[in-house]
Amino acid sequence: MLATTTPTIEGKRITKYYGIVTGETIIGANLFRDSYEEVLRQAKDTALREMQDQAALLGANAVVGVDLDYETVGDSGSMLMVTASGTAVRIED
Repeated sequence: MLATTTPTIEGKRITKYYGIVTGETIIGANLFRDSYEEVLRQAKDTALREMQDQAALLGANAVVGVDLDYETVGDSGSMLMVTASGTAVRIED
């Protein structure tokens, strides 16, 4: 499934809008054990995958206007929350 930060997809016509879809993940980051960059990448990939799965359940074949938000949570900021959101759409094949 195509996911893009842009509101349109060049050369494709959006034929149906399904609405906003989201994906969230919270992941622990042990800085002494894990590469923080790798943890960020995993969290982003999980949030995007969840968002795309939700879009597919609605019948969409693309998500436009994707936005990623990152936030540390927990008492010592040891957890990372990543949220992906966008608009699920159907584009012409």
